[in-house]
Amino acid sequence: MTDQLPAPLPPVLSDAQKAHVINILRRAAKTEVMPRFRNLSASDIKTKTGPHDLVTTADLAAEAMITRALRIAFPTALIIGEEAVASNPSLLDKIADAPLAFILDPVDGTSNFAQGLALFGMILAVTRFGKTAFGAIYDPVNDDWAIADTESHARLERSIGPARALKVAMGKPIEGLTGYIPLGQFPTKHQPQLAATFPSFFRVHGLRCSAHQYRMLAQGHADFMLESQLKPWDHAAGALICTQAGGHVEMLSGGPYDATLRDGYLLAAPDKATWNRLKKLFSFLIE
Repeated sequence: MTDQLPAPLPPVLSDAQKAHVINILRRAAKTEVMPRFRNLSASDIKTKTGPHDLVTTADLAAEAMITRALRIAFPTALIIGEEAVASNPSLLDKIADAPLAFILDPVDGTSNFAQGLALFGMILAVTRFGKTAFGAIYDPVNDDWAIADTESHARLERSIGPARALKVAMGKPIEGLTGYIPLGQFPTKHQPQLAATFPSFFRVHGLRCSAHQYRMLAQGHADFMLESQLKPWDHAAGALICTQAGGHVEMLSGGPYDATLRDGYLLAAPDKATWNRLKKLFSFLIE
C-alpha cells in the first residue's frame, strides 16, 4: 500500500470574497482616509509609543469601519488591527491558533500621511494558523492594489483596466543593489556596523512605509529589504506578495516568515543567490 499525500487545503477565500475584501478597503479609503489627507488638524494626530509612532483620526476611523465590515462578512474570523493591538497587545497571541484571521494596517506610513506625503497605503493579510494565505496592499491615492495568494502569481490590479503580473528584479551583485534598511529601528549596538555596509550598495534608503516598499520590491523597482520590527500588519501581506512575484523572503537566521514571529530579522531579496550574498554581509546581526 502506498502512502497518500494529504489533500491540499482549500483556498482560504473564494474569488468573490477576495473581491469583497478589496472593496471594503476601497470604501474605507474613500470614506475615512482620503477626505482627511492633507486636512488633518493638530488635534487629529497623536503619538503612541514615542514621537515617531503616530496615529491619526484616519487610522482609527478606517480600522473601525473595516473591522465592522469584516465581522459582518466573516463572523467567526479573528480580526487583528494595528490600533486594536496598541490597546490590547494580547490579541497577537491569538494568531497562531486562528483558522482564519485578518491582519490589518488601516494607514501604513502614518508619518507620511500626517505630513501630507502621498506615500501611504492600506495593508490586509489573511492568515491560516499564522501562515499568510492572502495578501493585499492598497494604494488609496492611485486606487490600485498589489495582491497575491498561495495559489497564484502576484499581480497589480486597478479599478479600470487589466491586471498585470508582478515580477521582482533580476538578482545582481551587492554593488548593484538598491534596498531599504530602516537604520534607526535596529538595536543601537548594531547600528554603526550596519551603517558601514551602506557604501557596499548602489543605494540604501527608506520610504517610511512598508506598503510601498513591498510594492516596489514586487514590481522590480528595488532589490531588497531588511527589517527588524516584525509587526505582522507590516509584513504578512508583503512577504507573500514578494514571494509570489518570484522573490525570496526568509528570516535572516533561516526559515520562513510567518505572522506569529515577534523577534529576528526579515530579509527579502529577488532570488536565493542574492539573499545568500546579503545574509553574509548582515551575518553580524545573528552571530
